Amino acid sequence: MMAPARDGSSVPAAAPGLSDASLAGEAGVADFLALVRQRERGKLKLYIGSAAGVGKTYRMLVEAHELHRRGVDVVIGFVESHGRAETESLIQGLEIVPRKRIEYRGVVLEEMDVAAIIERRPEVAVVDELAHTNVPGSPHAKRWEDVIELLDAGINVISAVNIQHLESLNDVVAETLGVTVRETVPDWIIGAADQVVNLDISAQDLRQRLLEGKIYAKEKIQAALANFFTEENLTTLRELALREVASSVDRTREHIVRRENGGADRPAAVDRVLVAMSSDTPHTAALLRKASRIAGRLNTDWFCVYVQTPEESADRIDASVQRRLVDNIQRAQAMGAEVVKLTHRDVVHAITHFAREHGVGLILAGRSRRGWLHRVLRGSVVGRLINNTAGIDVLVVADTDARGGGEA
Repeated sequence: MMAPARDGSSVPAAAPGLSDASLAGEAGVADFLALVRQRERGKLKLYIGSAAGVGKTYRMLVEAHELHRRGVDVVIGFVESHGRAETESLIQGLEIVPRKRIEYRGVVLEEMDVAAIIERRPEVAVVDELAHTNVPGSPHAKRWEDVIELLDAGINVISAVNIQHLESLNDVVAETLGVTVRETVPDWIIGAADQVVNLDISAQDLRQRLLEGKIYAKEKIQAALANFFTEENLTTLRELALREVASSVDRTREHIVRRENGGADRPAAVDRVLVAMSSDTPHTAALLRKASRIAGRLNTDWFCVYVQTPEESADRIDASVQRRLVDNIQRAQAMGAEVVKLTHRDVVHAITHFAREHGVGLILAGRSRRGWLHRVLRGSVVGRLINNTAGIDVLVVADTDARGGGEA
């Protein structure tokens, strides 16, 4: 199986057990090595997998050994073997930056020491489990934020994440797999990676690896097979991973075309996406995730637009509503949206005018939950958006359950 890299190349996604040369993927290592040698802001190589056990950590360590063999100064920033003999054997022979010990509620826990890595100044740091939540008291709340600091310091990073941790897929995973993923990574991290490699393995092979004790301890195997590691779940996750990396390759190809055309931006298109965000809705997160996925599939920009009316001015808006609004704005930014705040008495006029000016072809809005009397007396924002005269398509997202939808 060939795994597409973000730069359009392919590297072999072999399963553990093959020789170092076949596992490392000469083309992939050479491509990343060329990026490393540029040595400006750090470069990010990201391995994506459908689930635990596909070989992400193994492949990162094999690549680290290959880079070291080629004279690259590489260290392990953070890798957890989880008791896997294959992983532990590959950690040997690589320099490990000592972890930082943090006391939390009477227990001493270990986290990656970002400051120590920056002081050490390696060319490449291997950092596993990108979606990990750091212990309270750490410099950053999430490990992906640690990685950004390393990149800003000029250190190249090889990292890994499972597809279910992608923020915009949170609702999809919950609805199709029945699993709520608490730790997520913003979509723009994937988009900003210099190389993205999918490690593809069939559901049957992954379940076999689980049965052989290569993923979890014996006492956890049967529960895993019956719950998360069902063939249906693994097949769904595999498809999501393949689609995400395919979208990454498409984005890269577009960047290459634009660079070859002299760096000129493409003309204002009619395929950009806009989310009409209300100030006080409990389901905006689901609406933003849907917009992020649609924009990703269309390989286009997307906006999150909030229109502040006189009734929601700073001196009149409720404090709890203001907090939720700020949270949703930060969530939209984390997913890669350009957040725009407009001030106008007429929400629909402001949104449609902005959409025309910025080449928006699709507006997403949540189904209104206001009563019929409010709609009769003050009109329906969603209804007026649907009947816009600008020729812009409108997708109304229903509140299917407590997690879904949104409103405008």
